[in-house]
Amino acid sequence: MTIGLEGAKRDGRSAEAPRAFTLRQYMICLKGVVWREALRFLHQRGRFVSALVRPLVWLLIFAAGFRSVLGVSIIPPYETYVLYEEYITPGLVAMIQLFNGMQSSLSMVYDREMGNMRILLVSPLPRWFILIAKLLAGTAVSVIQVYTYLLVAWFWGIEPPLLGYITVLPALILVGMMLGSLGMLLSSMIKQLENFAGVMNFVIFPMFFASSALYPLWRVQETSPALYLICRLNPFTYAVELIRFALYCTLDWTSLLATCGCTSVFLAAALFAYDPAKGLIGRRGAA
Repeated sequence: MTIGLEGAKRDGRSAEAPRAFTLRQYMICLKGVVWREALRFLHQRGRFVSALVRPLVWLLIFAAGFRSVLGVSIIPPYETYVLYEEYITPGLVAMIQLFNGMQSSLSMVYDREMGNMRILLVSPLPRWFILIAKLLAGTAVSVIQVYTYLLVAWFWGIEPPLLGYITVLPALILVGMMLGSLGMLLSSMIKQLENFAGVMNFVIFPMFFASSALYPLWRVQETSPALYLICRLNPFTYAVELIRFALYCTLDWTSLLATCGCTSVFLAAALFAYDPAKGLIGRRGAA
C-alpha cells in the first residue's frame, strides 16, 4: 500500500479516495429501477387483472353469502353498524399488497435465475440502495392496484370518507414496504423458481386467514382463544387495522408501531440476506 502511494506521488497523481455518489446519481438509479418495474407491470396485464379478481371475488360473492352469518357490531373506527362488504374492504386491500409483495419477490427469484439480478447488484451504487429502490418500485405498483380496486368497490357501494382516500396513502406505503420486505427476505431463501409456489402458499394463506381481514378478532376470541393469540401475533393483522383506521381518517397507534417495527425487522433481515459477505446469498454462492 505504501509503495502504491509513493508511486502515485512520483507520477504526479493524487491518491484520493473514491468520490461519494451524488443525490442526482441516486435518483437516476431509483428512476431506472422504478421505470423497469413499471414496464414489467404494464407488459404483464394478467398480473393486474388477477390482482383485482381475487379481492373482487371475495367482495362480490363471498361477502354476499357471509353477510347474514357474520354480523359486525359497532367497533372502532366505525361509528355505526356496517355491512360485511365494508368491513372486509381493508382486509382485501391488504391482500392485494400481500400478493403483490410475493409477486415482486417471485420476480427477484426469476431475475436471479436468469442472471438479471446479478447485473443489477454489481452496480457501483450500494447494494442496499438498489434493493430499497426495487422495494419502493414494488410498493408503488401495489398502491396503483389498491386504488383501482377501491374505485371498483366504490361502484359496489363501499364509500369511505373522501378524505380517507388520501389519509390511507401513507398506510398503504408502509404496509407495502413491510410485505415487500418480507417477500424480499423469502426470495433470498429460495434456490429455485419451482419451490416458490409452495412457499407462497405457506406464507400467504396463513397470514391472510389468521388475521382480522375477514372477521373481527372479538369473534375469533369467543370461539378459539388459541387462534385469537395467533391472530394477535400476526403482523398482517396490524397491517389490516392500520389501513382500516386510516381509510376512516383515524390513526391506530398500536398498529402503526407494530407495522413500523415489523418493516424494520424484515427489511434489515432482507438486506443482510442479500449481503454477499454475510447473508444467505453469499453462503449459497460459496457452496
